[in-house]
Amino acid sequence: MLYFKRIASVCALGAACAFSTAVPAQTDAKAQAMTIVVPYGAGGIVDNTARAFAQKLAVELGRPVVVENRGGAGGMIGMNTVARAHDENTLGFTAVSPVTLSPHVMKTLYDPLKDLAPMASVMYSPVYLVGGPKFTGKTFKDMLDQAKADPGGLSLATAGVGSLGHLMLEQINGQAAVRITHVPYKGMAQMVPDALGGQFTLMLVNASGPVNALIDEGKLKLLAVGSPARLPGRPDAPTLAELGYPMANMTSTFGFFAPASTSPAFRARMNALINKVAAMPDISKPLTDALNIMSPATVEQFTAQVQKEYEDNGRIVKQANIRSE
Repeated sequence: MLYFKRIASVCALGAACAFSTAVPAQTDAKAQAMTIVVPYGAGGIVDNTARAFAQKLAVELGRPVVVENRGGAGGMIGMNTVARAHDENTLGFTAVSPVTLSPHVMKTLYDPLKDLAPMASVMYSPVYLVGGPKFTGKTFKDMLDQAKADPGGLSLATAGVGSLGHLMLEQINGQAAVRITHVPYKGMAQMVPDALGGQFTLMLVNASGPVNALIDEGKLKLLAVGSPARLPGRPDAPTLAELGYPMANMTSTFGFFAPASTSPAFRARMNALINKVAAMPDISKPLTDALNIMSPATVEQFTAQVQKEYEDNGRIVKQANIRSE
């Protein structure tokens, strides 16, 4: 667990992660490696979690498991790699937005529902709306007041065009009739140090240990959360729904996907292994300590969730008139 926490604290602040392969000591060196594609840069909650799972899955499978970062286009570059793999040695671990949201905003080289197969849900993560040192207010209301007084003057970073954060921002802009400038990134890892450096005013970021620590230290200001209810660890932070923005009150779901060409038997076997790993205390505790919620599911349950989110997001994107920037 200490190993995983060290990774999270370093990588989530944008430091380079030089390691990428988890190999058990007794693995046959000739065994073909399994690759977990992370469609974002190194560091951040998706990358850190994938690497923790890779170590455990390598032991369970008895062969190397490699994590490969392929960031860009809101996660769609990496997920296209998974969709085109056509084998059982390539998986993707991602927030579901490159499958359920981004394709409604940008053109894709894959059909998200036909070329990718949902395999295992791992968790969902609250989304924090935080102000950096550049933000002079203290509350969500202060943010709106400043946005109304200075249209376009506030800037807000998200994990990219077509990301969940982008959708949440557009919901706030539209409902409040304000214009907060969108600053898209290729993932969340670099957002945190850039926020501390004053590169933008606000950001929408997933809950994590390092972000929680920065909030506790007063370096980031938590204005609101996207969550079904107030978080036990952050009882003073209102949900966006409480503040009158139910359509913006969203969370990030994270899970494993396989190429659609993989067999149902393979997906069922990997679903069982992933659920087993997710239940291990040294995997689940660092995630839940950071206020993430573990959400194990069957292949069928996760597939139904992805289908529903895809349909719901399509309607929201159309209503909000969100387009690629």
